[in-house]
Amino acid sequence: RICSNSHRQTHLLHPTIVIIMFRSISSIRMMTSSLLRTGSRRLFSTNSISSPKIWRVYLSGEIHSDWRNVIAEGVKELPVQLSSPNTSHEDSDDCGAYILGMEQERPNWDKLGASMNAVRTQTLIQQADVVVVRFGEKYRQWNAAFDAGYAAALNKPLITLHPPAISHMLKEVNAAANVVCQEPEQVVQTLAYVIQGALPAQPKDGDAWMPIADRLGKGNPNP
Repeated sequence: RICSNSHRQTHLLHPTIVIIMFRSISSIRMMTSSLLRTGSRRLFSTNSISSPKIWRVYLSGEIHSDWRNVIAEGVKELPVQLSSPNTSHEDSDDCGAYILGMEQERPNWDKLGASMNAVRTQTLIQQADVVVVRFGEKYRQWNAAFDAGYAAALNKPLITLHPPAISHMLKEVNAAANVVCQEPEQVVQTLAYVIQGALPAQPKDGDAWMPIADRLGKGNPNP
């Protein structure tokens, strides 16, 4: 309220405003204290950074290993909904000709299947919150590279997954990615951090891990 007389006005905060300010300050202090470090391990309170939304994650790429199953098992406790292309190689090749009729030429046969599969892949990538694209060493996944480019064009957060041996061949794709992983478990850990703020119990570098402030100095010269 405002108390006034002929000489001055004294501005007093309403008690409700004072209470709100106090609670806000307390909340900030509680959130700040939720991030604790003990030695080289970070203890992160997932309660302070949580999300009720269901994250739709599209898993694109090679279909000859169990990487999708590893991720599916790892995200069971996360609010994640997974989707993928049709992972049956034979069905994805023959679907168009099987439904619409056979073609005499291989390019026409492939065109029927590719166009029909695109209905699924384009729809699910457009709906995805995150797109994961896996590249393997044995096969050349041109379609996976196309999916990565399509996701990047839609400004979708992109995670690539591949062994280190093919990093050079994928340098342009990785340059467009938000995260580059080598193992499916790292994809799970990335999703856990992004969604809940939870870091794995141990860093990838093990005992050699060192926080950035100790290794490279504090970024802010005047903390």
